[in-house]
Amino acid sequence: MSQQIERGRLKEPPAPEVTEIMVAPTLTNEEIERSYQSYIDVNKAHVLMLAKQGIITREVAAKILTVAKEMAAMGNKPTFEITPALEEMYFNLENYLISRVGMEVGGQQHTARSRNDLHATVDRMVTRNALLKLEKLINKLRRTLLEVARRNTDAVMSGYTHLQPSEPITFAHYLSAVSAALTRDYTRLAHAWESTNLNPLGGGSMGSTTWNIDRNYTAKLLGFEGLVENSMDCVCSRDYLLEIMADISILASTLVRMTTDMRIWATPDYGYVEVADKVAVCSSIMPQKKNPWTFESSASFTARIKGYEDAAWMTYKGVPYAFTMESMDLISNFWPCLKDIEGVIRLLDVSMKDIKIRKDRARRTAAANFCTVTELANTLVRDEKLSFRAAHEIVAHVVGYLTESDKKATDIDSTVLNRISRELFGKELSITDAQIQEALDPVKNAYSKTVIGGTAPEEVNRQLSVIEAALTRDEAEITAHEERLTAARDAMNREVDALIASV
Repeated sequence: MSQQIERGRLKEPPAPEVTEIMVAPTLTNEEIERSYQSYIDVNKAHVLMLAKQGIITREVAAKILTVAKEMAAMGNKPTFEITPALEEMYFNLENYLISRVGMEVGGQQHTARSRNDLHATVDRMVTRNALLKLEKLINKLRRTLLEVARRNTDAVMSGYTHLQPSEPITFAHYLSAVSAALTRDYTRLAHAWESTNLNPLGGGSMGSTTWNIDRNYTAKLLGFEGLVENSMDCVCSRDYLLEIMADISILASTLVRMTTDMRIWATPDYGYVEVADKVAVCSSIMPQKKNPWTFESSASFTARIKGYEDAAWMTYKGVPYAFTMESMDLISNFWPCLKDIEGVIRLLDVSMKDIKIRKDRARRTAAANFCTVTELANTLVRDEKLSFRAAHEIVAHVVGYLTESDKKATDIDSTVLNRISRELFGKELSITDAQIQEALDPVKNAYSKTVIGGTAPEEVNRQLSVIEAALTRDEAEITAHEERLTAARDAMNREVDALIASV
């Protein structure tokens, strides 16, 4: 196939440095496979529109579309060479077209269009595909966390604030909290669909066109749900990428906070959870080690994710409101950002699916580490008619005394409570040891919190059911988007076949 680069008034080909540094990175196998079919689809839609509007003849359209079908049948990567010598992706595709049907015919494909709106359209198409893939991965992890939570509504453990024992919870209650955050993370990304799935084709280089094009028709053929209306906005705006990357950064923060907890709770000093061998690594020198490898790696991945978002924002913030290479290249930060968040989600899914909860260990720790004493204060309020502040003061002094004596919460009895009460307020308490032990029982403590948002198993199961219902709706939304895109593509291909057959 002959190669002819179109450089207009320019008399020299790109310098080798330009080709190496600027062109070649856009033509890697990964980049080609990601965008090739989208380029073909945009060409099909545009040519169908040109024929419909009488801008090119149906005969010319049929010849171009026949080659487009041939190119589409090649799969995600063309069988002909894609070379940086032709400057960019589109010129490679156009060169192949012209080699098959000649300049007179093939040269009409680009009528009423610029590479600017072409690239803007392809960027939105590949981004929406990536967005749906990411959303499906998120929902897979959400399903996994729900399954693990359902199995562990009885896994009573100490909750923590400021990394200090706070109140008894269950592992299921913890995962319900994480899952609620992931629901919001998904919702933010789902909203980005509305700003992403809009058709910029027809914006031209930036000033629209004098040709009588039908932008709504190409939008329909390509599965877009509306138009980017202003022609400048069509080609110079990539803010939807910033939106998605910001949403990814927030998602990453949710995930890394969970990994931090898992890493802490997997230490022998806590021993609440144990990761499966397949997601751990041993030391080359210290035989006792079982390092939670995937949780550690996920944490470093999230740092890079934020870096990509920041780089994209810094690139975009000072760009003129017009088409520039900076705005076009914004997507170069998106792909590694996306790759890293996909990696984090997949690692956490496989790690959490088989995580082991050491329920007895967690329960014993909760019984001993004073996380139950808030309920002891509540008991003093209810049964001794003390103000909460007075009850809080008594229990605080009891905890201080036992801690200094290297004792545990299980050592609290009526004798020490009474002594402290007399010292502070001169009040004799009637609370019995049995009442104290009931208040300090971490299981009863956690199970008694039946209010909305509480830790009781029945309430946690209700929370999980609400989260699962939202997840089911979200999964259905993705399916609807995918079906809409598939239906649009199928309809476009039927129109291609019909036009070819009619000539």
